[in-house]
Order: sequence, then C-alpha cells, then structure tokens
Amino acid sequence: MTISVGDKLPEATFKTMTADGAKPITSAEIFPGKKVVLFGVPGAFTPTCSNNHLPGYLENHDAILARGVDTIAVVSVNDVHVMGAWARFTGGEGKILFLADGNGDFAKAVGLDADYSGGGMGLRSKRFSMIIDDGKVTALYVETKPGVDESGAAHILGQL
Repeated sequence: MTISVGDKLPEATFKTMTADGAKPITSAEIFPGKKVVLFGVPGAFTPTCSNNHLPGYLENHDAILARGVDTIAVVSVNDVHVMGAWARFTGGEGKILFLADGNGDFAKAVGLDADYSGGGMGLRSKRFSMIIDDGKVTALYVETKPGVDESGAAHILGQL
C-alpha cells in the first residue's frame, strides 16, 4: 500500500556519504522536528534523473529553503558509493542530502517501489516528491508517466 498524505513515515535506515566515508542515517535523525522535501528517483546518473529532476532542486535550493524547508533530500535505490559520486558530480554536496536505499527497503515500506527489470535495472523507486513535516507526509506527488512534472522542484515550490 502506498503511503498517503497524513501518514507518518516508517522507520528506515539509509546510507549517506560523508567526509569520513559511508555512514548510516535513520529517518529518526532526518525528519522529526523538521520540514523536509524528499524526492525519489529511479536511479542516480540516469538521464531523466540527472538532466531533469535533480537539477531543478539544485537551481531552486535557496528558494525552497526560503519557504521554511529545513532539508532537501533525494533517495534512490542505489548504493552509497553511487549516491556519493552523484552528489560530487552534480555539485549537490552540502545542498541536498543524498540518501542511498541500497536494497529498496524504504521504497518498499512506503509503497513506491517499481520493477525496472525489463530495463535491466531491477527493483527501483518510482519518481516522486513529498513534503514531510515532523515525520508526517503533508504532500505527495507520484509521477504516472515518464518525465518530471508533478515531482519536480517547480511544482514543489508552488506547494510550499
């Protein structure tokens, strides 16, 4: 079942790359007491994610934070090393929290997992964005067709 507006996010452990290497980070460290914009992508370094989805959040970073958001985070079913490299390559380090959901546990727990095995990518996340206030989902946008429309930064900015 897909998570809905009004639901509390489930407990999850992600990995993130730090100056000291890979580090686990839990939902209890990220979301309580904060307003967070979280967006999910099928894969780091994939064309739509790298060329259309992530750049909008980087370009609108300051405007999103100016609307009361504490953290912007991206999650993908990739390993922490890929997410760390993507953060460095895109210039997103220090602006966006890059969360590795290596086994897709978070994607499955929120019902936003997708089977990309036909494209050779296996289990992935659907493309989505959500606004989370103190651990509770206050807005959720899941793309129903290829591309970035409802889950993009411009749409989220209009919802804040």
